[in-house]
Amino acid sequence: MIRFGIIGTNWITESFLQAARHVEHFRLTAVYSRTEEKAKEFAEKHGAAFTYTDVEEMAASGEIDAVYIASPNSFHAGQAVRCMNRGIHVLCEKPIASNRVELQEMIDAARSNGVVLMEALKSTLMPNFQAIQDNLPKLGRVRRFFSSYCQYSSRYDAYKQGTVLNAFNPAFSNGGLMDLGIYCLYPLVVLFGKPERIQANGLLLESGIDGEGSLLLGYPEMDAIIQYSKITDSALPSEIQGESGNMLISRISQPDKVEIRYRGGASEDVTREQADHSMMYEVEHFIGLIRNGDKESPVNSLTRSLWTMEIMDEARRQMGLVYPADRR
Repeated sequence: MIRFGIIGTNWITESFLQAARHVEHFRLTAVYSRTEEKAKEFAEKHGAAFTYTDVEEMAASGEIDAVYIASPNSFHAGQAVRCMNRGIHVLCEKPIASNRVELQEMIDAARSNGVVLMEALKSTLMPNFQAIQDNLPKLGRVRRFFSSYCQYSSRYDAYKQGTVLNAFNPAFSNGGLMDLGIYCLYPLVVLFGKPERIQANGLLLESGIDGEGSLLLGYPEMDAIIQYSKITDSALPSEIQGESGNMLISRISQPDKVEIRYRGGASEDVTREQADHSMMYEVEHFIGLIRNGDKESPVNSLTRSLWTMEIMDEARRQMGLVYPADRR
């Protein structure tokens, strides 16, 4: 069994644990929260034996082999490095860090301590993403990647009434690009690598974060168009356009339908069966890495996480979006 601790007691951690219950070799043993009351409440609910209000104490306890980090983005790097320096494997929610500098510190810690560090970007580890990869040659020469993730935030109404919650607070390295845009960018990088050119535009809200934005990314023989938003909705699918046909992807954040439409008029549904608990695949993959003695994911690799972070850093630079974490 791989004994897990968790950092962060929010809705995403609830989803993670629901999925992890279906994964062999997973065991939740410890919960960290800033308050003892919250830690104990969450631990009792999910059957964890140990609670902590100090990350260093949990990492040094000998009670965990790995940790799942789902705290605010600005805390990821510091918490991950403290755990890795104690020999703990780290599965860290996306975005894995605030910027490239923080991510490089995390990568250095993972390598010097011989532990697994992986960004918990679930979509690239799902069966339908594998369907996208396997069927990509059918499109012929790819000329365009278009991806959209626009979802009106449930916290935006409070923001408009004058209450700035974490999701709209730059102190936590949040915003549309980091929270939603990354779902479009990471699959692009996995499929096509690092772009040569980046053009970005975004709408900065009064709090200092980007509510929505778009990126145009240039490759030698294709381009990529990314749109994201936390202040509007969109029903558009994502699409990969090739000279022989185009591939429609239902939801880039969680692909559940993949269809090819060929130039001659024929279509092909290449969708694969998937579990309802979509985070299950990232947990399985991460545990497999640990059990096999691997130090890095071949899919959500540290290089791909670094490339994605570099794209977001440059996009933020062009938008004028600066986090407190950038100034340290």
